[in-house]
Amino acid sequence: MIVKGFNALTLAGRASLAIILIAPLAGCAYFGGSNRPKPAELQPVTALVPARLSWTGRIGTVNFPLAVSVSAEAVGVAGDDGTVALLDARTGRDIWRVALGTPIAAGVGGDGKVLAVVTRGNDVVALQDGRELWRQKLNAQAFTAPFVAGERVFVLAADRSVNAFDGQTGRKLWTQQRPTEPLVLRQSGVMLAIGDTLVVGLAGRLAGLNPSTGGVLWETPIASPRGINDVERLVDLVGRVSRDGGVVCARAFQASIGCVNAARGNLLWTRPANGIHGIDGDDRLLFGTEADGTVIAWKRADGERVWSSERLRYRGLTAPVVAGRSIAIGDATGFVHLMAREDGSLLNRLVTDGSPVVAAPVLAATTLIAVTRNGGVYGFQPE
Repeated sequence: MIVKGFNALTLAGRASLAIILIAPLAGCAYFGGSNRPKPAELQPVTALVPARLSWTGRIGTVNFPLAVSVSAEAVGVAGDDGTVALLDARTGRDIWRVALGTPIAAGVGGDGKVLAVVTRGNDVVALQDGRELWRQKLNAQAFTAPFVAGERVFVLAADRSVNAFDGQTGRKLWTQQRPTEPLVLRQSGVMLAIGDTLVVGLAGRLAGLNPSTGGVLWETPIASPRGINDVERLVDLVGRVSRDGGVVCARAFQASIGCVNAARGNLLWTRPANGIHGIDGDDRLLFGTEADGTVIAWKRADGERVWSSERLRYRGLTAPVVAGRSIAIGDATGFVHLMAREDGSLLNRLVTDGSPVVAAPVLAATTLIAVTRNGGVYGFQPE
């Protein structure tokens, strides 16, 4: 396995269920050990895309798979200690902030009104206007941020169940239980809406569900289990994903990337790819970081490789986000690298607090936002 230093723990879900969770720790594969590959040295870079630090904030340490929620000019963030905050992306100021008083395992999902997280006690908690709306118990742990849409909160749990709750009351609407595998990732998975279909990653498959009933509309494999042991056969789909119209493209952990037509549920193409984080893209290209830090661009139409860059090898990279003519990628030493979408050349390097960037950077309106392990929240304004 390329990613070393896994954390393994037993999931206490249903009495008959024992699932092992595998956690690729950001940066631990390539930093801090005498036998680790040496990270690529950072070369001086000319700021061809100027960017200024617009604001900074704090959320507390982050040691769970954080997904930063973006809705218009508001962003939702959370820290280990149970702090959940909705921030103004233009200024970094709190719109509201809540202390749940219990550690968080997954988050943040939101629709601009309701934010939702999952606690380490397996509670789904929904918040609005700085107050708790409701909380409901799950039958298993969850590491994917809840998905909030259509006045519902959807949760993908580690036992491969998908649960739907009423967004205002917390009443459970339905549960869709899929077959489980011995291993799952302690990492954000895939859940989004395309038209009137809830699209969910289940092991190496994308599945389209009816959001009103949980019924399976279609199911398409992006990767199939391989290898001789459970770790080698692990093919979970990982967030983030790239959507263009009705086509969604996703990565299967250390196996492949592929694109699916979500209207028809058919696989368009797959290509081998050895990455551990999700991908982003535009209407022409897809971008991703491989497990060794190679950054790659593929054609969205067929998965053909367009360019690759080894400038950031072994630097513990996040998934990328498209930001103007750049892609932005965080690393395990707190830098955010801006690379040209057309050829992967370095356009700028942004500085945070020196601790790992723990969530893929996000773009909210014109602000590029990065969150670090030490709880720093940084808003940059690329020009």
